[in-house]
Amino acid sequence: MEIFLQAAILLLTLAILFAIRYVPKQTGTKHRTDHRGATQTQRHLTRATYLLSRAKSNPHEDQSQTLAKTAMTEIEKALSLSPKDPTPHLLKSLALDLLDHKGSALRSLDLALASPRVKSLSERERVEAMVRRAELKLAVNKRRRVDSAVRDLEEAVRMSDQQGAIITKAFCLLGECYEFKGMKEEARNALQEALKLEPGSSVAHQGLGRLSLS
Repeated sequence: MEIFLQAAILLLTLAILFAIRYVPKQTGTKHRTDHRGATQTQRHLTRATYLLSRAKSNPHEDQSQTLAKTAMTEIEKALSLSPKDPTPHLLKSLALDLLDHKGSALRSLDLALASPRVKSLSERERVEAMVRRAELKLAVNKRRRVDSAVRDLEEAVRMSDQQGAIITKAFCLLGECYEFKGMKEEARNALQEALKLEPGSSVAHQGLGRLSLS
């Protein structure tokens, strides 16, 4: 009986030593691995953002597309490291749009705005993504996607207390959607809201001009 008791104590002691020496080491290793992966992801995203900025401002289409393709390489590396992060999907959408792959750009935004990724976005990021998604829906197939675009835009306007250009754009796009659907009064109201935010908006003025003639 005493032998069994000593053996049990020995096993308990070994278990305690294992917990003290090994488990914290494993936890620390996982933390370092996660931190290293996050750092690498951020490095790729920073590089991609820089390249996309250059691509958007470059007046030469061939050079712009080369920069966008290089940005895509960085984005894919970030996605391989952090597939649950919405940011690479947002940047991928921008790159694909610059490469004139609007359908694929729209799918990337759908992924960024899908649960649970969307929970990681700030309100501003989510609003901007919804407005961009609505714009792409109208560009890809206005007739088939206009109702879906309206839902994105109405939600963006409803959830945001911003007064910046993105909300002005949302109201202008809403005006375009309502006009397309024959909802002239709603279109007029949306465009007037855009002018309250940006009195010099040429898009809003042009839209109201069209409505006054129809």
